[in-house]
Amino acid sequence: MEQRDIKSMELAELKEVVAGMGEKPFRGTQMYEWMHKKLCDGFDDMTNISGSFRQKCKEEFYFCHLETVDKLESVLDGTVKYLFELQDGNVIESVLMRYHHGNSVCISSQVGCRMGCRFCASTLGGLARNLTASEMLEQVYQIERLSGERVSNVVVMGTGEPLDNYDNLTRFIRMLTDENGVNISQRNVTVSTCGLVEGIRKLAQEKFSINLALSLHAPNDADRQKLMPIAVKYSLREIMKALDEYYRVTGRRLTFEYSLVAGVNDSPAQAKELAALVKGKNCLINLIPVNEVKEREFKRSAQESIQNFKNILEKNRINVTIRREMGSDINAACGQLRKSYTDRKKEQEVSRT
Repeated sequence: MEQRDIKSMELAELKEVVAGMGEKPFRGTQMYEWMHKKLCDGFDDMTNISGSFRQKCKEEFYFCHLETVDKLESVLDGTVKYLFELQDGNVIESVLMRYHHGNSVCISSQVGCRMGCRFCASTLGGLARNLTASEMLEQVYQIERLSGERVSNVVVMGTGEPLDNYDNLTRFIRMLTDENGVNISQRNVTVSTCGLVEGIRKLAQEKFSINLALSLHAPNDADRQKLMPIAVKYSLREIMKALDEYYRVTGRRLTFEYSLVAGVNDSPAQAKELAALVKGKNCLINLIPVNEVKEREFKRSAQESIQNFKNILEKNRINVTIRREMGSDINAACGQLRKSYTDRKKEQEVSRT
């Protein structure tokens, strides 16, 4: 019999399951608090639950826990990149970023990614599988345990396309922001998408108060298709229409992520085109000097080009920032740590045969 994933169960669901096992529903509330507020490591930590019922739970349920297999800490700004191993041997990256306003954690939503963005290290090995809600939560929980510090902001912007893992993503958001758990404000949660139109429309109907960021990276379809294969499926016209709907329903300001690639999307003409594309929207443009990846040919824009691009947007009265680079000395590009680890494992396996 396959064990059920207890840490992915929402409170009402868990109470019902516990009642079905012959226990009072309040036991479910106690267990939920142990897992999602006290961040316990396993059933044995649940000291107000009887030993016999804990044993029954060990047989019935899978208890998600991540093993730390690598950790890199920046000497520049205290950013920490973690490589966590899942129960099936797959590995994922998560990042702790320390800001004056609080700690922010960037988590992965999939093992690998199938979106194929051509400047991104996360897509190099394709998609292995989706992460469960518990595996997404556990990235936040494990970082709180390891750092001993409270996490106040969560960004679903690591490896994977969150809206390609929609059901697990929305379950994760509900549990992360549940007052019975770590109770992170929905306003402090950001989900980044490369533009899955159906997913954006569905997310709007959830009536969350989360922030939505679009990985834009080009001001028109032709240039976007050079960087992002998904742009062949969804036009900017379709995506912008879906984002307008999201804003109309939620009232949440939109963010457009724009990775600047030298000679590809950083010209003054493209800056003006971008300004025209977002004109009149309640939005922020986040300019990102692209992280260079050795397997990719793309180079980051020169500092002068980045500043010029920003100036043009500002002259057109567009809210714009240049993302502060965090952890630039520890393989900053998302997916690099995971790839180097899996490459080493493959080499070791080959040398053993």
